[in-house]
Amino acid sequence: MRNQKKRKFKIQVDPKFNDLMVTQFVNNLMLDGKKNISYNIFYNALDIVGQRMKDTDETPLEIWKKAIKNVTPQVEVKSRRVGGATFQVPTEINPSRKLSISMKNMIKYARARRGKTMSEKLAAEIMDAYKEEGGAFKRKEETHRMAEANKAFAHFRF
Repeated sequence: MRNQKKRKFKIQVDPKFNDLMVTQFVNNLMLDGKKNISYNIFYNALDIVGQRMKDTDETPLEIWKKAIKNVTPQVEVKSRRVGGATFQVPTEINPSRKLSISMKNMIKYARARRGKTMSEKLAAEIMDAYKEEGGAFKRKEETHRMAEANKAFAHFRF
């Protein structure tokens, strides 16, 4: 049969925080199947965030979750051909994709940073996202601007 639903695999909670979102982030961070290294990078980054942001009353995990929330886009643009022209049509994003996009953007811009270790780069990106700065936050703002600019083509929605 065509158009079968994809099977969603259950992911397990992480050992330290018992949080599903942390495991999902670590899975996106992982390269070449090295999950333990990814966990170490993530936990070290949260330790660095905790040391550098002592003045806030939030835990490093809460800071990370707020940073993810700050870089989560609400809309995106998709290309749609109508006649001979291609339009950028703004569409809402479903919640699981929102989370996935925000995590991937944060990791992408953390990797692109200059720094010593990946933990330090990720910690810097988390702190910037928490303060509504940095590459991942700029990417979200850019996506929203593109959607706003192409709002006139919203009636071509799928």
